[in-house]
This record gives sequence, C-alpha cells and structure tokens, in this order.
Amino acid sequence: MVSVRTVLAGLVILLIVVAGLLILLRPREEVAPPAPLVWASTQLAPAAEQAFVRELLKDFTGETGIEVEFVPLGYAEMASKIEAEVTAGRVATNLIGALSTEIEFFVARGWVEDLRKFGALGGRTFFESVERASIIRDSKAYVPWIIGTYVMVINNKAFDYLPPGLTKEDVIMGSEKWTYDALLEWAKRVADATGKNLAGFPAAPGGLFHRFLHGYLYPSFTGYQAKEFNSLDATRAWEYLRELWKYVNPASTTWDAMAEPLLKEEVWIAWDHIARIRAAITTKPDDFTVAPVPAGPKGRGYIIVLGGLAIPKGAPNQDEAWKLVEFLTRPEVQAKVAEAVGWLPTTMEAEVRVTGPVGKIVEGSSRLLATKDGIPVFIPPLGGKGGEFSSTYREAFERIVLRNEDTRKVLDELMGRLKEIFESVGVPLS
Repeated sequence: MVSVRTVLAGLVILLIVVAGLLILLRPREEVAPPAPLVWASTQLAPAAEQAFVRELLKDFTGETGIEVEFVPLGYAEMASKIEAEVTAGRVATNLIGALSTEIEFFVARGWVEDLRKFGALGGRTFFESVERASIIRDSKAYVPWIIGTYVMVINNKAFDYLPPGLTKEDVIMGSEKWTYDALLEWAKRVADATGKNLAGFPAAPGGLFHRFLHGYLYPSFTGYQAKEFNSLDATRAWEYLRELWKYVNPASTTWDAMAEPLLKEEVWIAWDHIARIRAAITTKPDDFTVAPVPAGPKGRGYIIVLGGLAIPKGAPNQDEAWKLVEFLTRPEVQAKVAEAVGWLPTTMEAEVRVTGPVGKIVEGSSRLLATKDGIPVFIPPLGGKGGEFSSTYREAFERIVLRNEDTRKVLDELMGRLKEIFESVGVPLS
C-alpha cells in the first residue's frame, strides 16, 4: 500500500512541474530596447552631410550596440530646445554638436556639463589652440571636434598675371608680400588681360560673405571685428573694398558658394569656406591652388570656425554619450569627416591621414593657421543676436559698395546698432 507520505511527495512534485509549465507557457513581456542617444547638431546639416553622418554612426552602433539619432537643428532652435529641457529638468538630448561660440553661450547660462569628470581621451593630440579654447569659465565645455576656416582658391591660370614682385610661392605660403593691395592689383591685371572680372565672393543672401567682412577685412584693416567699426581704419577698409569690387564678377551677389563658379571658370580668384569649395578641388584637383588669405595693414585676419561636442546639463546616459565623443574624435574618424565633407581635424594624428585632393585643402588651411602675421578671430558669441550682427555688415556692404552711399555716414549710423547687439547679450565689443 502506498503511504500517505509518498502520495504527498508525488503531489508536491506534480505541483512543481505544473507551476514550471505555467511559467514557461505564460506570455513573455516584451522588453523595450534602450532608447537611442539623441545627438542634436547645428553642424553637418546639409542633406549630403547628414547622409554621411548617419552612415558613419552605423559603425559606432555596430561596435557598441548603442543606437544614435542624429538631429540637425538651426542655432535658434537648438538654443530653445536645450534651454527648455534643462530648465524643466527633463533633458532628452544626450549630446550637442555646435560651434564653440554657440556652446560658449550655453556655458554662460549653465546648460552644459563640465567634461573634465570623464578624464582624458587617449590616442589623440588636440591642437593646443583649440584645446585651450574649449576651456570656458574654468569649465571643460566641449571636446574639439571639427575646424573650419575660409581660404583663397585660385585657378592656376591666374598665376600667369601676377603683379610684379609677387610670386606664386608668396601666395601659397602667405608671405608678407601677399597683401590686399596685391590682390587688388592682381584682380585688375586679370581683368585687363581677359576682359572679364574674375575675382569672386559668395555674396548672395545664402552665402557667407558677411564672414569675410567682419572676420577678414575688418581685423586686417582695424585689428578688430567690431570694436573699430566706424573708425578711420574701417573707412579705409570700405574704400578698399569699393575699389576691389570693380574687378569682382557682378554675379557674386547671386552666388551662395564658390565651387560651381570656379568649375565654370566664372571666377579665377575666389574666397569661401573650405567646405564650400571642396567640390571644385575634388573635381579638378590639378586646376586649383588653395592658399591663405591676404594680409592688411594690421595683419592677416581670419576666422577659426571651431565645432565642439558638449553634453547638456543633467542629460541621461552620459557615459554612453562620452563613448560617442570618443568615437567621433578618433583620428581615423576625423580623417573620414575631412575627406567626406571638408571640415578639418582637431588632432595632429588625424591631419596627417588626410591625403589626395582634400589634402590640398588641409594643407592650404594649415598654412593659413601657421602665418606669422595672422590675426585669428572667433565668431562673437551673440546667441540669437548673431543674425542681426551679420546683417549689419551686409547692410554696410550694400549701402557703401553697391549703392555708393557716404561711408562715414553709414558706419556711424550702424555703429549704434552694433553696440546695442553686444550690450543686449552682455558681450564686450571685440
């Protein structure tokens, strides 16, 4: 006869088996995949550049398993987004890609983390000047990511018409003989010989000619971007530009970028951002030379456009965001970015990896950065007032150069506007 103890033991085993089966047969709850990192950026926003970034991020995801959503934004939209998230304490953006001056504005308002808590990034040596620039208000505000500047691109045919005393080597190396006066004489000689005005600038509303005015012409003639806006030196700068414009292709006011006019030989001597002349260099690398800009009475003014990677204050998943920063600043990744979209690397190890046609852009830009008489400037950190700042210089150009209004009158009138712009954001005239 089976004992009661044996029966009970069998029942216990049966219950255990049934319970196990019920657990196995119970519908499993779906485990949601982790949300992707949100990388908001004011840079690499054009469609072709976005496509490149998204392909690049596939490599990061394949390596780390971390998905990334790349969100290109205009600066005003970016500022509003970060302010709203940080203020509400519900930060959804994990990483910011923006210009140094844009991030500087964020730092002043306490919207970004001090990145020193993550330690140093190994295997890369950031250029000293850009590393120094990333320290704002005793905080490591961003990691230097991409560098841009503006250069001269010259059709090699133009070298046949150099003015006496100026050599091709002077232009390429940015010697003391390569000046704005030399540019004027050169443009005139080309026009006289060909019957065409073959100097050119991207002076359409969508072009970056305002950067030439405040970041190149003004520092070269006055030593400053805005501080001496209506000075006697500034008057001389505008008188110079008015004279130069006699030899500038009038279609310049319709051009957003100079690559196409260069390729069509509508211009032989052009100025533009390195990313916007890239197509000309990569399409016909043997036809063009990339050179530093000329020097003026005060020196060789030029803009350093520095892009950085920052983490919003209180952002979630900061360790994962730092892994993305590490990936994006690797020398091999920076070299890919340079070759694909034309932005310069921020590390020594990456610079030497860029070869071929894009290497010509890197080489020409590096020579500009190395000139002894250089006056490097950054775009003023004016936040949402940046557009008003740019439009002030454009208005001065249209009134003085295109409409031939009295220079002093125009500059005195617009100086008041400039002061109001800087005062409204608490930034001194620079």
